[in-house]
Amino acid sequence: MFTTETPIRVRYGETDQMGYLYYGNYAQYYEVGRAEMIRSIGLTYAAMEKEFGTLMPVMSLNMRFVRPALYDELMTVKTILRELPGSTITFHHEIFNEKNKLVNGGSVKLCFVDARSNKSIKAPEFLLKKLRPYFEATTKSESI
Repeated sequence: MFTTETPIRVRYGETDQMGYLYYGNYAQYYEVGRAEMIRSIGLTYAAMEKEFGTLMPVMSLNMRFVRPALYDELMTVKTILRELPGSTITFHHEIFNEKNKLVNGGSVKLCFVDARSNKSIKAPEFLLKKLRPYFEATTKSESI
């Protein structure tokens, strides 16, 4: 399993008239968490697209709302990969407020597409190579 945490402060322009984070903006917070997770392993979405020719379109998005995120609160977006990707990759997200209370949770499933052919492909080796160490460590500790 691989987990990262990304801080995001709720900005005024992201809130509704109640001062709550507008529900449509949670998907953007998930995106920030995914992008920062990819960055933490030495890749970027831009490099994956331009250098490696791999696109990752969203296939599905699921989320649940537990309590509101409020204007000017510092949120923590926890992004979790529970398994190595195959033909798809699913990122699980949990968003916590400053009191470490769960605000929102969900998942985003993406597939891999070759930018030149526009056809779906399996998880590319350059990505798997970066991710395997996180899952090998888990497997080894579980077998002990």
